[in-house]
Amino acid sequence: MRRERRKYTRIATDQIISFAILDASEQLGVGKDISASGIRFQAIGCELDTGDRIRVTFNVGERTLEAIGEVVWSTELDPVTSEIALNFESLDPEAARLLEELKDE
Repeated sequence: MRRERRKYTRIATDQIISFAILDASEQLGVGKDISASGIRFQAIGCELDTGDRIRVTFNVGERTLEAIGEVVWSTELDPVTSEIALNFESLDPEAARLLEELKDE
């Protein structure tokens, strides 16, 4: 049996998010799952590399939240679509609390 190594439970999502390399224009992506420590999403037509720092904007309930994080991995799904995992470096403590509450629903 595989042991779960994640500190935070992931919450499945299919919401539209926006993201941008710091000081660049925003692009849209589709969230796949989110936790208090990070988000996994799909991006179309952009290349992000491990170590890139980006800003991501997403919704939790009625609130729009923004976080800054580091790309921990990026996988090409097809010639134009990549799946990106972002580890949050900066997330409002209230946002982290909201995400923790969602996992219990």
